[in-house]
Amino acid sequence: MLQVRPPEEITAPPIVIRRYGGDELESLIEAVKSSLDHLRPWMPWAWAEPLEPSLTAFLTGAVEDFDRGGNFNYALWDSARLSFVGGAGLHPRLGPGRLEIGYWVRVGWLRRGVASAAARALTTAAFQLPGIDEVHIRCDEANVASAGVPRKLGFRLLRTVEDDVDAPGEVGRRMEWLMVRGRWDEQPGHSGRGHTGGV
Repeated sequence: MLQVRPPEEITAPPIVIRRYGGDELESLIEAVKSSLDHLRPWMPWAWAEPLEPSLTAFLTGAVEDFDRGGNFNYALWDSARLSFVGGAGLHPRLGPGRLEIGYWVRVGWLRRGVASAAARALTTAAFQLPGIDEVHIRCDEANVASAGVPRKLGFRLLRTVEDDVDAPGEVGRRMEWLMVRGRWDEQPGHSGRGHTGGV
């Protein structure tokens, strides 16, 4: 558990990153259902049947986790805060001093820089937390679009390791990308980027 939480809302054009508040279920279900063909090759959770109970449980857990300093899951909205365009999160599952970023983008918003904007803003938010020295992004080697995000942001490919195949698009080789605090601070335009709201 982290004693200090990341921001509840971050403006990161072309999106706004906002913690789940519990009232997003309808938007979340619609976004996931419209994107199943895109998500299922890479996201095991997209195979849940029926989908609604699984997403309801996720949303309830997301609110509780954020409040208690566990996983920090966010909804991604367009800049007008009207369209739900994806999800992202900061996860402390790799141990002390480390946070992992995850993300997905709905169909219709692909190739608009949404995932990169989310990952960039969340990396900055992570390094603003005391005691966080590393940010990681992990993805299957076959997920070229996902791997393009850390590569674009200057993350270093730490290693590629054998891994279980959890979704049909995967080949069982996990790429592990790393950014360290000092290197991120040295990159122009990264440190402090984005407007945060809340605590």
